[in-house]
Amino acid sequence: MNKSTLLSILSIFFSLFSYAQDQAKYAELIEDAWNFYESQEYLKSGKKYSEAFVALGNKGTANDRYNAACSWALSGETDSAFVQLNKITENGSYSNLAHISSDVDLTSLHADERWSTVIEGVRANKEKAEANFDKPLVAMLDTIFQEDQYERRKIAGIEEKHGWDSDEMMAQWAIINKKDSVNLIKVRKILDERGWLGADVIGGQGNQTLFLVIQHADIETQEKYLPMMREAVADGRAGANSLALLEDRVALRKGGKQIYGSQIGRDPITGEDYVLPLTDPDNVDKRRAEVGLGPIQDYISRWGMTWDVEAYKEKLPEYEKMEKN
Repeated sequence: MNKSTLLSILSIFFSLFSYAQDQAKYAELIEDAWNFYESQEYLKSGKKYSEAFVALGNKGTANDRYNAACSWALSGETDSAFVQLNKITENGSYSNLAHISSDVDLTSLHADERWSTVIEGVRANKEKAEANFDKPLVAMLDTIFQEDQYERRKIAGIEEKHGWDSDEMMAQWAIINKKDSVNLIKVRKILDERGWLGADVIGGQGNQTLFLVIQHADIETQEKYLPMMREAVADGRAGANSLALLEDRVALRKGGKQIYGSQIGRDPITGEDYVLPLTDPDNVDKRRAEVGLGPIQDYISRWGMTWDVEAYKEKLPEYEKMEKN
């Protein structure tokens, strides 16, 4: 190996190492920015987002720049908010017109003359992104999505008012199951005739709808379409994070353990929520990160739980027994 070749290899190595460090720093700063946002410290959040973008060579994902704009808007820093919105509008990376139009975080920007320019830019991005959409199918899947989610959103309120085992809750699940069965007929027809369509044909929400309907189906249906979804993920037509949830549900229904900790159970005696039987709890966050899922602590906090891996391993035999019973 000559000297110039060695120097080239070393240069590539250090470049890759530096890039990995920049990515790690970026992720750390973005998490800090989001935490400031959630604690309503919006100015600190905006500044932390800016630090993150600088750390990555003045780059940033469309989602992170949008969130930065929200923080700047909520802190009263209008110019900084528009800087971020203009970046993701002008480069074509943001096209969610429905969301930006209704996001209350950005309400303070609506009176500014620059707002209409942003909205027109997002509309143009949306039209370009949807140029090859199967629009009738997108409309059908949008209706299915709304039906899948609308009745499920009522569950928390019914539980709070009447209890989980109440007649009212049973009646609600009867409504949900009826809608699910109708939606499944439609989605099975799509999958059987056209396969697992990607976001380039049916949009991101349409693509997610295919997953949701299968996720809420019976085990026989899930097993039938699981290989199809695996292939779709490999081809970039479905999200690995969604597949992880389906993998978990199928594994548990077949009497095994889940892989990613996405499925939550409830102790029938104490009423406490818990993570259903999980394989190799020590490395669950590593597996979750591989498919784009956040740490398990962040996930289970929605149920008011705290992740203590040693305590979980001690109680795992008890959880497995409850599942068998």
